[in-house]
Amino acid sequence: MSDAELVLRSTRVITPEGTRAASVAVSGGTITAVLPHDAPVPEGARLEDLGDHVLLPGLVDTHVHVNDPGRTEWEGFWTATRAAAAGGITTLVDMPLNSLPPTTTVAHLRTKQQVAADKAHIDVGFWGGALPDNLKDLRPLHEAGVFGFKAFLSPSGVDEFPHLERDPLARTMAEIAAFDGLLIVHAEDPHLLASAPQRPGPKYADFLASRPRDAEDSAIAQLIREAKALNARVHVLHLSSSDALPMIAEARAEGVRITVETCPHYLTLTAEEVPDGASEFKCCPPIREAANQDLLWQALADGTIDCVVTDHSPSIADLKTDDFATAWGGISGLQLSLAAVWTEARGRGHGLEDVVRWMSARTSALVGLDDRKGAIAPGRDADFAVLAPDETFTVDPASLQHRNRVTAYAGRTLYGVVKSTWLRGQRIVADGEFTEPKGRLLTRTN
Repeated sequence: MSDAELVLRSTRVITPEGTRAASVAVSGGTITAVLPHDAPVPEGARLEDLGDHVLLPGLVDTHVHVNDPGRTEWEGFWTATRAAAAGGITTLVDMPLNSLPPTTTVAHLRTKQQVAADKAHIDVGFWGGALPDNLKDLRPLHEAGVFGFKAFLSPSGVDEFPHLERDPLARTMAEIAAFDGLLIVHAEDPHLLASAPQRPGPKYADFLASRPRDAEDSAIAQLIREAKALNARVHVLHLSSSDALPMIAEARAEGVRITVETCPHYLTLTAEEVPDGASEFKCCPPIREAANQDLLWQALADGTIDCVVTDHSPSIADLKTDDFATAWGGISGLQLSLAAVWTEARGRGHGLEDVVRWMSARTSALVGLDDRKGAIAPGRDADFAVLAPDETFTVDPASLQHRNRVTAYAGRTLYGVVKSTWLRGQRIVADGEFTEPKGRLLTRTN
């Protein structure tokens, strides 16, 4: 590491080979070597001795709604990427909806990139959107560098992003499969949702009944059938129904190219604990019962679920009314995702290596960034989070960096304090102090 500019040293470095004491050499924003802990520091290199704090690869969150431009009063690139950095996330991929315009044409992508360029505290990539009327735009968006295409099988909640019925879904999947792109899907069956009991009001049990598990299960079954017929790559977003897990495992065993994510709120919060009227807990699909949560954790452990992402979907506080039927459905989790997942994981016997696999390595692989992100290894970007895993903090909404400080985690005590976050070898936040934005805009490269 004679050309190193920076050396980060810790007794606990999480590498692809396991956790070990190591010195990580950085030059030009790239990891150049992972060496023994006591390796000599080259002349001219700066040493950051982290002691016993854990050095882990920066997290990669592939499911974030930034809403900028157009609904920037809900969230923007400046605030979202600060919240991400504070939570140890160094890369995010922005969803195509809730911004105006949605990312459904190359021109709209360019608009979003221009808005994000000077506001991104971390690296940012973009998903494209698949609508009933933009089939002709999919290949140009792919060539412009989006990481894949999001579709809804049920109403999205915003008029400018309509969902795909059965025939448009088949046409869309065939077009994306033609260039081996990735289709990511909000999978709930609109017909089963429409037939479910609809009782407005503050009772969480009524809202849960309105989004039944079989709506997810039916939509995922449809997705599997189409993907199998077309040999298409598909990804199930924010899985909450454990009932779908056996068919997902069976499809994968049969060679269907399907991956699956879940979210911190499904892994750490339960329906039994949601107070009536507390719509900060509302999301779609919904937070389900504790027994369902146990099965999601089992599926993470056995690999049926690939990864964990936030689905950070904020709104202004006024939209979080006490009527679950009309309140905006979305949970803001960027800053707290690592701590929330780690708190529950450690209680269930999982280690930080598991959390890194679910929230960094596999998310990087999902979007084809695993040659640059997701691991502390030579040749990867020098993106790091420094974590005190045994320290705790109590969630105070006033301390959060995202624009509207509404959180389902308020008052919860969590393990895992992020001491600093590094992007390409530069410390971008430490002890609540941020640098000016240093993030880059990412595009698909393969």
